[in-house]
Amino acid sequence: MGHLALVAYERTDGQYTLHYTHWGAADLKMKYRITAETPFGGDDTDSKWAKQLFTELADGLEAEAVDGYLADKDRPSTVVEPKPRATGLTLDEIVADHLDYLHHEAFFVVSTTFEVTAYRTLWFGLQYDSETVDHGETVGNGALATVRWHDGEPVGDGHLQGQFAALKDVVGDMLDKGVFTPSTARQYLKQKLGEWVGKRQELLIPNSAHNPVRPD
Repeated sequence: MGHLALVAYERTDGQYTLHYTHWGAADLKMKYRITAETPFGGDDTDSKWAKQLFTELADGLEAEAVDGYLADKDRPSTVVEPKPRATGLTLDEIVADHLDYLHHEAFFVVSTTFEVTAYRTLWFGLQYDSETVDHGETVGNGALATVRWHDGEPVGDGHLQGQFAALKDVVGDMLDKGVFTPSTARQYLKQKLGEWVGKRQELLIPNSAHNPVRPD
């Protein structure tokens, strides 16, 4: 079992390439492992191939053209898969159509100047919290929340996850008792997250129109 995450790298045209990392969500430390010297993470700070590949991808290189960079069997391993899962995406498309809020524990956005924003994923599915719900979409069904950082450590990350798990348990009970409908249950989750997170950190909630909602 890994700590699955997706990483979106900004291109020079404002779109993004989307990459996968199997361990990158652990403690959100990928925020500090992606640098100009190690664009895909890892311990090799002299990774000329990685820097060149990052530059080419930022300029619009397509995924199928990446294999040539990866042919060297002695190439050092990286934490982020160098070959993108998709290219030419907007952030709205990624959070609505590619991010799995149950299985991806985190999401990282990397600017062209290597400013890295770490988001924790919060899944809205309730089938593990309600006896009347037997299915919940995972892709596009959740929220993204940033966390505060102090001395390189995420502050309050575990507390937020615990709060959200308790909230889902309560909402599941309200569904079972007929107090909430699926629609009002989702709205309540969004409302409470906005109250907890929206005043201190960034909160993104995708919708079907590919316009992430930023609660006031």
